[in-house]
Amino acid sequence: MSTSVNVAVIYYSATGTLATMARALADDAETAGATVRLRRVAELAPRTAIEQNPAWVANIEATAGIAEATPDDVRWADAVIFGSPTRFGNVAAQLKQFLDTLGGLWQEGALADKVYSGFTASATPHGGQETTLVALYNSVHHFGGIIVAPGYTDASKFVDGNPYGTSHIAGQGDLPVNEQTLTAARVQAERVVKFTRAIKTGLAG
Repeated sequence: MSTSVNVAVIYYSATGTLATMARALADDAETAGATVRLRRVAELAPRTAIEQNPAWVANIEATAGIAEATPDDVRWADAVIFGSPTRFGNVAAQLKQFLDTLGGLWQEGALADKVYSGFTASATPHGGQETTLVALYNSVHHFGGIIVAPGYTDASKFVDGNPYGTSHIAGQGDLPVNEQTLTAARVQAERVVKFTRAIKTGLAG
Protein backbone atom coordinates (compact mmCIF):
# COMPACT_ATOMS: atom_id res chain seq x y z
CA MET A 1 0.00 0.00 0.00
CA SER A 2 1.48 3.38 -0.96
CA THR A 3 2.35 5.94 1.69
CA SER A 4 -0.33 8.57 2.29
CA VAL A 5 0.58 12.18 1.52
CA ASN A 6 -1.05 15.33 2.90
CA VAL A 7 -0.66 18.46 0.76
CA ALA A 8 -1.70 21.97 1.79
CA VAL A 9 -2.07 24.55 -0.99
CA ILE A 10 -1.91 27.93 0.77
CA TYR A 11 -2.14 31.08 -1.29
CA TYR A 12 -2.94 34.77 -1.50
CA SER A 13 -4.87 36.15 -4.45
CA ALA A 14 -6.22 39.66 -4.96
CA THR A 15 -8.08 39.50 -8.26
CA GLY A 16 -8.33 35.75 -8.82
CA THR A 17 -5.36 34.57 -10.89
CA LEU A 18 -3.62 32.88 -7.96
CA ALA A 19 -6.95 31.46 -6.77
CA THR A 20 -7.44 29.74 -10.14
CA MET A 21 -3.88 28.41 -10.08
CA ALA A 22 -4.28 27.21 -6.49
CA ARG A 23 -7.41 25.24 -7.36
CA ALA A 24 -5.61 23.63 -10.29
CA LEU A 25 -2.64 22.63 -8.14
CA ALA A 26 -4.95 21.26 -5.45
CA ASP A 27 -6.92 19.22 -7.99
CA ASP A 28 -3.73 17.90 -9.59
CA ALA A 29 -2.24 16.91 -6.24
CA GLU A 30 -5.46 15.09 -5.37
CA THR A 31 -5.43 13.30 -8.74
CA ALA A 32 -1.85 12.25 -7.98
CA GLY A 33 -3.11 10.53 -4.82
CA ALA A 34 -2.69 13.14 -2.09
CA THR A 35 -5.15 14.30 0.54
CA VAL A 36 -5.41 18.05 -0.01
CA ARG A 37 -6.36 21.17 1.91
CA LEU A 38 -6.91 24.31 -0.18
CA ARG A 39 -6.53 27.41 1.97
CA ARG A 40 -6.40 31.18 1.40
CA VAL A 41 -4.55 33.53 3.73
CA ALA A 42 -6.22 36.49 5.39
CA GLU A 43 -6.71 39.72 3.47
CA LEU A 44 -4.89 42.69 4.99
CA ALA A 45 -5.89 45.46 2.56
CA PRO A 46 -8.51 47.96 3.73
CA ARG A 47 -11.99 47.58 2.31
CA THR A 48 -11.75 51.04 0.76
CA ALA A 49 -8.84 49.89 -1.40
CA ILE A 50 -10.55 46.64 -2.34
CA GLU A 51 -13.75 48.36 -3.40
CA GLN A 52 -11.88 50.45 -5.97
CA ASN A 53 -11.20 47.28 -8.00
CA PRO A 54 -14.26 45.27 -9.11
CA ALA A 55 -12.12 42.19 -9.83
CA TRP A 56 -10.79 42.26 -6.27
CA VAL A 57 -14.31 42.41 -4.85
CA ALA A 58 -15.44 39.61 -7.17
CA ASN A 59 -12.58 37.35 -6.13
CA ILE A 60 -13.28 37.85 -2.43
CA GLU A 61 -16.90 36.90 -3.02
CA ALA A 62 -15.98 33.92 -5.24
CA THR A 63 -13.52 32.46 -2.71
CA ALA A 64 -15.48 33.15 0.46
CA GLY A 65 -16.17 29.43 0.80
CA ILE A 66 -12.45 28.54 0.94
CA ALA A 67 -11.27 28.21 4.52
CA GLU A 68 -8.68 30.67 5.83
CA ALA A 69 -5.25 29.18 6.44
CA THR A 70 -4.02 28.52 9.97
CA PRO A 71 -0.70 27.19 11.27
CA ASP A 72 -2.48 23.87 11.89
CA ASP A 73 -2.77 23.40 8.13
CA VAL A 74 1.03 23.52 7.88
CA ARG A 75 1.45 21.19 10.87
CA TRP A 76 -0.93 18.71 9.21
CA ALA A 77 0.78 18.80 5.83
CA ASP A 78 3.62 16.64 4.57
CA ALA A 79 4.02 19.15 1.72
CA VAL A 80 3.00 22.78 1.40
CA ILE A 81 2.62 24.59 -1.93
CA PHE A 82 2.58 28.35 -1.30
CA GLY A 83 1.23 30.85 -3.83
CA SER A 84 1.78 34.59 -4.02
CA PRO A 85 1.52 37.24 -6.71
CA THR A 86 4.63 39.32 -7.17
CA ARG A 87 4.83 42.56 -5.20
CA PHE A 88 7.82 44.56 -6.43
CA GLY A 89 9.58 41.24 -7.09
CA ASN A 90 8.77 39.92 -3.64
CA VAL A 91 6.18 37.89 -1.72
CA ALA A 92 2.86 39.68 -1.11
CA ALA A 93 2.43 41.07 2.41
CA GLN A 94 -0.61 38.88 3.03
CA LEU A 95 1.32 35.63 2.50
CA LYS A 96 4.40 36.97 4.29
CA GLN A 97 2.25 37.80 7.30
CA PHE A 98 1.02 34.21 7.36
CA LEU A 99 4.58 32.90 7.16
CA ASP A 100 5.45 35.13 10.11
CA THR A 101 2.76 33.43 12.22
CA LEU A 102 4.60 30.12 11.89
CA GLY A 103 7.26 31.05 14.44
CA GLY A 104 5.80 28.77 17.08
CA LEU A 105 5.90 25.77 14.77
CA TRP A 106 9.44 26.69 13.75
CA GLN A 107 10.54 26.73 17.39
CA GLU A 108 9.06 23.26 17.83
CA GLY A 109 10.91 22.01 14.76
CA ALA A 110 7.51 21.24 13.24
CA LEU A 111 8.29 22.97 9.93
CA ALA A 112 11.41 20.92 9.24
CA ASP A 113 11.64 17.95 6.88
CA LYS A 114 8.47 18.86 5.00
CA VAL A 115 8.40 19.45 1.24
CA TYR A 116 7.72 23.00 0.04
CA SER A 117 7.09 24.46 -3.40
CA GLY A 118 5.77 27.75 -4.77
CA PHE A 119 3.78 29.40 -7.55
CA THR A 120 3.25 32.99 -8.61
CA ALA A 121 1.91 35.43 -11.20
CA SER A 122 2.80 38.90 -12.41
CA ALA A 123 1.35 41.49 -14.77
CA THR A 124 4.26 41.42 -17.20
CA PRO A 125 6.94 39.01 -18.46
CA HIS A 126 9.93 39.08 -16.11
CA GLY A 127 7.80 41.08 -13.68
CA GLY A 128 9.43 39.54 -10.62
CA GLN A 129 8.26 35.94 -10.94
CA GLU A 130 11.63 34.30 -10.31
CA THR A 131 12.67 36.68 -7.52
CA THR A 132 9.32 36.18 -5.79
CA LEU A 133 9.78 32.42 -5.72
CA VAL A 134 13.41 32.66 -4.62
CA ALA A 135 12.34 35.07 -1.84
CA LEU A 136 9.67 32.60 -0.76
CA TYR A 137 12.23 29.81 -0.65
CA ASN A 138 14.42 31.86 1.71
CA SER A 139 11.83 31.14 4.40
CA VAL A 140 11.89 27.44 3.54
CA HIS A 141 15.63 27.30 4.16
CA HIS A 142 15.03 28.69 7.64
CA PHE A 143 12.30 26.12 8.22
CA GLY A 144 14.66 23.26 7.44
CA GLY A 145 12.30 22.33 4.64
CA ILE A 146 12.96 20.48 1.43
CA ILE A 147 12.33 22.49 -1.74
CA VAL A 148 10.83 20.51 -4.60
CA ALA A 149 10.73 22.82 -7.60
CA PRO A 150 9.74 21.61 -11.07
CA GLY A 151 13.11 22.35 -12.63
CA TYR A 152 13.50 21.41 -16.28
CA THR A 153 12.25 17.89 -15.66
CA ASP A 154 9.47 17.80 -18.25
CA ALA A 155 9.35 18.88 -21.88
CA SER A 156 6.66 21.44 -21.03
CA LYS A 157 9.09 23.32 -18.80
CA PHE A 158 11.07 24.33 -21.86
CA VAL A 159 7.89 26.08 -23.04
CA ASP A 160 6.88 27.98 -19.90
CA GLY A 161 10.54 28.48 -18.96
CA ASN A 162 10.28 28.74 -15.17
CA PRO A 163 12.15 26.04 -13.23
CA TYR A 164 11.36 27.65 -9.86
CA GLY A 165 7.61 27.01 -9.87
CA THR A 166 4.42 27.51 -11.83
CA SER A 167 4.01 31.12 -12.96
CA HIS A 168 1.56 33.06 -15.08
CA ILE A 169 1.57 36.40 -16.86
CA ALA A 170 -1.81 37.95 -16.09
CA GLY A 171 -1.55 41.36 -17.73
CA GLN A 172 -4.08 43.70 -16.16
CA GLY A 173 -6.33 40.76 -15.45
CA ASP A 174 -7.07 40.33 -19.14
CA LEU A 175 -4.85 37.24 -19.61
CA PRO A 176 -6.64 34.36 -17.84
CA VAL A 177 -4.91 31.20 -16.72
CA ASN A 178 -4.25 29.15 -19.86
CA GLU A 179 -3.29 25.61 -20.82
CA GLN A 180 0.43 26.39 -20.55
CA THR A 181 0.00 27.43 -16.93
CA LEU A 182 -2.32 24.52 -16.16
CA THR A 183 0.23 22.08 -17.60
CA ALA A 184 2.94 23.63 -15.46
CA ALA A 185 0.70 23.26 -12.41
CA ARG A 186 0.12 19.59 -13.13
CA VAL A 187 3.85 18.90 -13.55
CA GLN A 188 4.62 20.69 -10.29
CA ALA A 189 1.85 19.04 -8.28
CA GLU A 190 2.75 15.56 -9.49
CA ARG A 191 6.42 16.14 -8.68
CA VAL A 192 5.61 17.43 -5.21
CA VAL A 193 3.42 14.41 -4.43
CA LYS A 194 5.96 11.97 -5.88
CA PHE A 195 8.89 13.20 -3.87
CA THR A 196 6.90 13.83 -0.70
CA ARG A 197 5.77 10.21 -0.80
CA ALA A 198 9.33 9.02 -1.43
CA ILE A 199 10.78 11.12 1.40
CA LYS A 200 8.03 10.15 3.84
CA THR A 201 8.46 6.47 2.98
CA GLY A 202 12.22 6.72 3.34
CA LEU A 203 12.06 8.45 6.73
CA ALA A 204 9.55 5.88 7.98
CA GLY A 205 11.95 3.10 6.96
